[in-house]
Parts: sequence; C-alpha cells; structure tokens
Amino acid sequence: MADISITQTHTLPHKKAKAAAQKVADQMAEEYDMASEWQGDVLVFKRSGVSGKLVVSEAHAQLDISLGLLLKAFAPTIEEKVTAKMKKVFGSKA
Repeated sequence: MADISITQTHTLPHKKAKAAAQKVADQMAEEYDMASEWQGDVLVFKRSGVSGKLVVSEAHAQLDISLGLLLKAFAPTIEEKVTAKMKKVFGSKA
C-alpha cells in the first residue's frame, strides 16, 4: 500500500502529459539518483527508500509512492512538495 497517493487532473493531450511526466522523472533522476522506466502508460520509479508509480491517463495522473521506514516520518512534507509539483507540471488549477 502506498504511503502517499495523489491524483491530479489535467487537460493535456496524452502525449504531452507523458512528456511532462518524463521531464519530472529526468529531474528526479538527476537530483535524487532515482531510476525510472515506462511500462506502457505507467512510469515506475525507485531508489533506496522510495518506490512508486505514476499512471498517466487521458484526464488525470495518479501517483503512488511507498516510503521506506526512515522516510515515513517525512511523508507529510514530501506529499506537500509532490502535490505542488504535480499541479505545476500538469497545469491544472484543480
């Protein structure tokens, strides 16, 4: 079960939504040494202490993150930052 689950609506064309998700994945890889790969419309990512997936559909992006024991205490802060990033990346006011 995910420690953090965020659903963000968007109005981007599917291809642009996936490109936006890839841009974020590239930034995460650079900043946090996080590996990711696409499995269809699902971007699966992991690194030590963090794993999850981002499902990109026509109208929303669903992000589920599982945190290791040491990061669970920071879940509210992580969720707040990730939620803001999702809103910015997917360009939704919702």
